[in-house]
Amino acid sequence: MNDKLNQETKFSDGEALHGAMLEIGVSSQKAVRELSTVSTKSKNKALFEAAKAIRDKKAIIQAANNEDMSTAKKKKISGAMLDRLLLDDSRIEGMAKSLEDIAALPDPVGDIMAEWERPNGLKINRVRVPLGVIGIIYESRPNVTADAGGLCLKSGNAAILRGGSESFYSSATILDCLQQGLKKADLPITAIQQVPTRDRAGVGELLSMSEYIDIIVPRGGKSLIERVQKESRVPVIAHLDGNCHIYLEQTADPTMAKNVVFNAKMRRPGICGATESLIVDRSVASQLLPAIIDSLAMAGCEIRGDDDTQNIDGRVRPATEEDWGTEYLDTIISVKQVDGLDEAINHINKYGSHHTDSIVTNDGTAAAKFLETVDSAIVLHNASTQFADGGEFGMGAEIGISTGRLHARGPVGVEQLTTFKYIVRGDGQVRS
Repeated sequence: MNDKLNQETKFSDGEALHGAMLEIGVSSQKAVRELSTVSTKSKNKALFEAAKAIRDKKAIIQAANNEDMSTAKKKKISGAMLDRLLLDDSRIEGMAKSLEDIAALPDPVGDIMAEWERPNGLKINRVRVPLGVIGIIYESRPNVTADAGGLCLKSGNAAILRGGSESFYSSATILDCLQQGLKKADLPITAIQQVPTRDRAGVGELLSMSEYIDIIVPRGGKSLIERVQKESRVPVIAHLDGNCHIYLEQTADPTMAKNVVFNAKMRRPGICGATESLIVDRSVASQLLPAIIDSLAMAGCEIRGDDDTQNIDGRVRPATEEDWGTEYLDTIISVKQVDGLDEAINHINKYGSHHTDSIVTNDGTAAAKFLETVDSAIVLHNASTQFADGGEFGMGAEIGISTGRLHARGPVGVEQLTTFKYIVRGDGQVRS
C-alpha cells in the first residue's frame, strides 16, 4: 500500500497542485478500465478485507479522529458538527459492517435491465455499466469515506474523495484500510484515492477535471452545494440541504407523535435526515404540543414557533420567516400551526428542500394525499425522518440523498452509481 497517496501535501503553488490532481485523474481512469473486467468475487474480497482492516486498525483510526476532534474543538464548531465528526467504537464497527453489507448486495454491473427482439431479428439488451470516475465532496462525517469508497468499488467505479478539512486525518486512515482491501484482492489501489490537500483549491481542481471525472457528488451544507453547482464543469448529482418536516395531522396518535418527533429531531440533530420543522394541525395543537415541547426542551432543544405555538408554552421563542426554510443541523426546531392538510403540504413544498418529509396520521386518505403530493425524494407515513438513509433502506450504504430529478433521486447506492448501454446483436442485418 502506498501510504504517500494519503498524506497531506503542501503544494508550493497552483501549478503543482494542478499537476498532482491530473496525476490522480489519469490513474483513476486507468483503474476504471481495470475494474471493468474484475469479477464480483474480487470486488467483494476487497470489501471484506477493508472491513477487517478497519476493525484491526480501530485504535489508529480513533487516534486520527482524536486529532481531528481536538482541532475542531479549538475552532469552536457546533456540538452537532462535532457529533458528525466523532468516530467511537460503535461508528467504527458500523463502517466495517456497512462494507460487508455492500459486499452482500447483488453486483449491478452487467445486469440486464431489459431485453427485446425487433422484427428484423436484432436482439437488444439494456445493460448496467459503471458511471466511471466519481468525485465525491463531503463535509465532516469521515464515515462517508468508507461508504463512498465501498459503493463506488462495488459498482465498478473509481472514486476521488475530498472529505472535509476538519476530518482529513480520520478520512485518510479509513482510506488506508480501503486501499489495504484493494491490495489484498489484487485490485488497483488507485481505484479509491483522496485529494491530497485540505486547501479549498483542491475542490476547485476537482470541479474542473471534466476530461478525467464523469460525475461529481457533493454532500454537505448549502454553501458547498451552491459552489459545486456554480463552478463544476462536470455533471453533478446534488445532495442538497435537508430541511425535513413532520406534519401532525388531526388524527395523529399523541404517543406516536411525541416519540416520532423526538427521535426525528434529537437522535442525531446534525444529520441531513433530522427534522428541522414541525407542522401541527391547529385543531389538535393544544392536545399534542405540550408534551412534545416539554420533551424537546428538557433534552436541550430550542423551539422557535409562530404566535399560536408561543402561546402554548413560554419556552417557545418567536420564529422568523427565515426559520421555515432553515436547515439547522443543531438542537433547534421550528414549529408552525396550519389549518388542515392542504396548508401543510403547501408549506412543505414552499419551504422544504425536497429531501425527506413525514406525516403522522391515522387517516389513510390523508396519508395517501401527503405521500402523493409532497414533492420530496423521500416521504414517510408514521415514521421518523431519520430513516432517510441508504443503509436503513437495505442498500448497504449511500453516498448521499439526491434531491434532484435527473438520473438518481433519494439514496444514492450501488444501482444509482451505474448508467446503462445498449448491446445489439445481429446476424448481418443492414438498414434500408
